[in-house]
Amino acid sequence: MRVVIFTILLLMMHVPSGIAQQEVVLTFEEAVEIGLERQVDYRKLLNQQDILRMERLNAQMSYLPRLNISNSNFRQIGQQFQQVEGELIVTNEVNSIVSGSINASMPVFNAFRQHHTTRAGKYFEEAGELGLERNRQLVYNTIAQQYLQALLSEELVRIARENLENQRQMLAQIEGFVDVGLRTLADLYNQQSEVARLETVLLDAELDWETNRWVLAESLQLESEVLPMLTPIALDVDELEWISLPLEELYANAKALRKDLQQQQVMEKGSKSLLAMSRSAYFPQLSAYFNFNTFYTSLDDRTFSNQFFTIFPQRVIGLSLNIPIFNNYDNKTQVTRAKVEFMNQQLDRSAMERTISQEVKLAYQGMRAAVKRRDATAVQLEAAEVAHEAISERFRLGISNFVDLAQANQQLVTAQSDHAQARYTLYFQELQLKFAIGE
Repeated sequence: MRVVIFTILLLMMHVPSGIAQQEVVLTFEEAVEIGLERQVDYRKLLNQQDILRMERLNAQMSYLPRLNISNSNFRQIGQQFQQVEGELIVTNEVNSIVSGSINASMPVFNAFRQHHTTRAGKYFEEAGELGLERNRQLVYNTIAQQYLQALLSEELVRIARENLENQRQMLAQIEGFVDVGLRTLADLYNQQSEVARLETVLLDAELDWETNRWVLAESLQLESEVLPMLTPIALDVDELEWISLPLEELYANAKALRKDLQQQQVMEKGSKSLLAMSRSAYFPQLSAYFNFNTFYTSLDDRTFSNQFFTIFPQRVIGLSLNIPIFNNYDNKTQVTRAKVEFMNQQLDRSAMERTISQEVKLAYQGMRAAVKRRDATAVQLEAAEVAHEAISERFRLGISNFVDLAQANQQLVTAQSDHAQARYTLYFQELQLKFAIGE
């Protein structure tokens, strides 16, 4: 009865998690699409692009006049001062006042400040678009790595499960051999130990597979308790397309295609325009303006329309010239700050060019190593299969011992795992090389 109760409790513990966990089938393209829709940093950059677009529009609109309309309605209660025929009369009145004004101003000359500001706005918007494209490539690359890692884990689970099943069949054969006296009990116990070991190997492989799927689900921002079931991809790689190219050509391609380098170059141009804009504060500023003001007061017996539109309107048209002489180093500080920002952008560009060269070189070397490893593991797998088949037949005939059979089996499984990892590594190294080049 205690055993039955304990079994029921275990089932009650495991059933809810089994029901809650769901699986969704995803292709690689679907995973990338979901990642781009839900990845937090990418969405933040999309939002930031709206700000850059509006800043560019704001700079373009600075060529146009500024136009504002203001209106004021208020009531004064108390002493009111009126000048009538040279006398100042003070009365205690309630005065209702309505005033309005239209103000317009337009820069005539400010040392091309609008021109440099507009150029800077265009450069920074373009830089934002380039950064968005590079971040999209980064999301693609990250999801590709996690997707391939999950597929590799699934492949290793399949190898471990297949190996366990083969060893269980071998255990059944050895039990039959022991029954007829062809094998000793030591071989039987050794095979039982090997089967138990392979069961733990399978458990570890399944746990690793589950972990990698959860990592991908987190990157894709899937719903809670939802795991992706991944569709296999063709691991075809044209390695000669890459390793046959000289490294200098790959460097040149990377400098021409890398969006982050292009972004840095455009940001450098934008900082240069901001530096020119800040220097415009050293020069005189000429502006034109127009003001229209009018009001109505209840102390005047004439009508609102007559006062507001006929009697009290005032119009002012003029030019304003501002010549900077001494502004407590405000202008010089602004220019220095812009100059340092421009110099820092130049330093960042130089550092990025060196980083790109290193990334391309490492990816290129990784690609060459991955090709050699794939070819070597293919030979290793073929040899291990032949050796395992031969030793298995010799073991069945009673010529080879259990140690030889166990060693051949381990070599076969190792070769299968190494070859699977080599194929996935080569595919990922091609993606890494493309990512380093900027494709």
